[in-house]
Amino acid sequence: MALQIFRTKRIETDRETDLGLKRCLTAWDLAFLGIGAIIGTGIFVLTGIAAATQSGPAVVLSFIIAGFACTFAALSYAELAAAVGGCGSAYGYSYAAFGELIAWIIGWDLLLEYGISVAAVANGWAGYFNNALEAIGFALPEALTKAPKLGGLINLPAFLIILILMFLLIIGVKQSAKANNAMVFVKLVTITVFIAVALFNVNPDNWHPFMPFGWFETLPDGKTTGVLAGASIVFFAYVGFDAVSTAAEEAQNPQRDLPFGIVSSLAFCTIIYIIVSALLTGVVSYTQLNVSSPVAYALKLLGINWASALISTGVIAGLTTVMLVLYYGLTRIIFAMSRDGLLSPFFNAVNSTTQTPVRVIVICGVVMALIAGFMPLGDLAELVNIGTLAAFVLVCLGVIVLRITQPDIKRPFSTPFSPLFPILGMISCGALMAFLPALTWLRFIVWLVLGLIVYFAYSRHHSKLEQAS
Repeated sequence: MALQIFRTKRIETDRETDLGLKRCLTAWDLAFLGIGAIIGTGIFVLTGIAAATQSGPAVVLSFIIAGFACTFAALSYAELAAAVGGCGSAYGYSYAAFGELIAWIIGWDLLLEYGISVAAVANGWAGYFNNALEAIGFALPEALTKAPKLGGLINLPAFLIILILMFLLIIGVKQSAKANNAMVFVKLVTITVFIAVALFNVNPDNWHPFMPFGWFETLPDGKTTGVLAGASIVFFAYVGFDAVSTAAEEAQNPQRDLPFGIVSSLAFCTIIYIIVSALLTGVVSYTQLNVSSPVAYALKLLGINWASALISTGVIAGLTTVMLVLYYGLTRIIFAMSRDGLLSPFFNAVNSTTQTPVRVIVICGVVMALIAGFMPLGDLAELVNIGTLAAFVLVCLGVIVLRITQPDIKRPFSTPFSPLFPILGMISCGALMAFLPALTWLRFIVWLVLGLIVYFAYSRHHSKLEQAS
């Protein structure tokens, strides 16, 4: 049994993995998918919260540190996406490098990370949407904007936006990509407006003290502060490039286009984050930024209300693309796990008309809509980081392992300075995990234990590799 649970999956060619999904995404579609997922919660929400509670103006350093960790991981992702392929992201790469049990653990964790992220972002989206309705005189009753625990009946906007995205994903991935590209354009315009306005309103005094919380400190209540703690929180802002790799089986030329989409989207967004976080802490004091919409709030404090309203529009578009891309990634990971036999075959059916896995899309959409509508998730999105960081560590390690165990496979893209960059990725992502609070680790362990129970009760016996042997 010990050997069975570490059996590895054979690396398949693009032709072998072409099992019904429509190959229609270009390199630029993939890059915009990455930008759609990366520029959202991080720039519009976490920037201010991390500055106010974790890093101060040194939140710029937090973004740089998190960006470096992600860069090393992204280069490893690019190599494995081009060489291994498949729509399962880190799950699929781990299956080829480490074997079934490790792949299951990563896949199981990504299900929670993506699912909770979508529901949490939907809560944030609902808040901005409600504010927009209120501004034009069409405010919803309070009972329809809050979960039962907060005194309402349902968070209706959060519930409905996920169902709308569900129908968009059912229609087809190309249509979803076009909608994503349009919304990415809207939020890039709003970010450009913020940069243009903020440049002329910077007060250098706001950057002092630059590092009020120091590098790292654990408080008596278990919470962590400092630049490094801030980096482990704003890391959530970068998660989107992972979702690009889930599109391997719908990319026109995955071996060429996936590395381009992953690396270009991360590089572009890292530069944007550094510029915006520097300007944001320069126009107002970091102590005033612990609000749900810090970018719009900062412009409001400056009295530039038209720009603040425009930014709010960009936030709505921005958070919509984050949900769309993460929702898409979640369905493709479940699809891949089901196709390998680790989840029920019920989930790997592809609709012949839309060429999308409709069953998975509907089930995920209904479950996430119920969670978003009836649970006050608050800042739960910040808790998804640990599983994603664990996946990144394994992807970096996977590059090294496959270089040793399968040196002759075709690698259209190779991580530069290997094994140095993959090792740096493992160290940096592992360090960011260490800076997360104890509560995050507890949640991570509980979910993994539940996943191991499912694996040994069902998945191990129904695995396609088990049946083949």
